[in-house]
Amino acid sequence: MIALLTGRLAQRSTDQIIVDVAGVGYRLQIPLSTYYALPETGQVQLRVHTHVKEDAIQLYGFFSQAEKDLFALLISVSGVGPTLAITILSHTPPGELALALCQGDAARLTAIPGIGKKSAERLILELRDKAAGFAVDATVSDADPQQPTAVDCHQDALSALVNLGYKDTLARKALKNIKTAPGAPLEEVLKAALQILVK
Repeated sequence: MIALLTGRLAQRSTDQIIVDVAGVGYRLQIPLSTYYALPETGQVQLRVHTHVKEDAIQLYGFFSQAEKDLFALLISVSGVGPTLAITILSHTPPGELALALCQGDAARLTAIPGIGKKSAERLILELRDKAAGFAVDATVSDADPQQPTAVDCHQDALSALVNLGYKDTLARKALKNIKTAPGAPLEEVLKAALQILVK
């Protein structure tokens, strides 16, 4: 079972990366928080969750141990698979997620695509005590991310929002209505769009 990967970042997108380890490329699905923390190129080290299915082995990568631990907690809940767990972590930083679970904040959880009222209640019921063990300030802020500033930043943001489960038309509308400075980094554009979409 792969638990840690260190290698060269060969490819990077908002939902997955490829890490070249001694000539072998490993594809990992990642949450947005990990994407923000990674450099555009160079050496990286990620915590890895190996998910074995009948017909495939999938790797999920995380910049911080808190992300990986919360991912493991989330998929331990009935009805929450790896894809939904990644979506949850992409919308909510580890510290905020742990706090929402501890406080029983169902409204915060149901704002995430794919999480309905019953799912939120199940998450709170099963994880409230376990999430209390996480520091509320758990973040990936120890990173020094290099934010993309390409002209097609909005197109990248649109792709990321669609991957998170939002409809293309709603994502486009949100991006059209955000108020960010010209040339704003992708992280800022995504956060502004998500603030509109979760209202």
